[in-house]
Amino acid sequence: MRSFPWIISLTILLAVAMVGMGSSFAAGEQESLSGASDIEFSARLTWRSGGKTSKAQLFVKGDRYRIEHMGGVRTDLGYAGVTIIRLDKQKVWYVLSRRRLVMAVPLTVDYLLPFTVRLDGETARTLIGDAFAGGRPAKLFEVVVDRSGRRETFFEWVDIERDVLLKLVSQDRDWAVEYEHIVYSTQPEFYFEPPLGYQRIEATEKQAEAG
Repeated sequence: MRSFPWIISLTILLAVAMVGMGSSFAAGEQESLSGASDIEFSARLTWRSGGKTSKAQLFVKGDRYRIEHMGGVRTDLGYAGVTIIRLDKQKVWYVLSRRRLVMAVPLTVDYLLPFTVRLDGETARTLIGDAFAGGRPAKLFEVVVDRSGRRETFFEWVDIERDVLLKLVSQDRDWAVEYEHIVYSTQPEFYFEPPLGYQRIEATEKQAEAG
């Protein structure tokens, strides 16, 4: 795992971040890394990377994410208040409301968020004990992941009642992600589309991360 491109931009998500080589990927990899393909929910998202903690409101509809940033994401063209991640289109859209502009960059595995309890590449799991995360009673695990020969160990908090991921913290680097106030409900289709009337441009990832 490594930090999301948009966490870097604030210094751009995990974030919620998976081990990625910075390239596009096949549909099978999308589903295996992102979790259940039919999951729909909203939550308060908190992530930490490189000594910086950021917050956002997260909306998920299967293979689509909408992140409404608190404070925005700085790009070469201004601040984006919303990031829309579309695994089905292999695109990431930064929405710059002040300029009525949508900037598109290629999707890479760095933009994927961990939603499932079992982590991609997991090789070992040890129960540590009872704990709390996001105001919810949880089970705390130590989880070892190996992806392409890269080993990383995490602390993972799992909701006892709902068996869902609440918090994930790397023991090997300054990286963490946490979900709070999780509400499972149907999410509107338009949340995951560029706003009508906005100009669209294609950009490189470097342009999106500038600043």
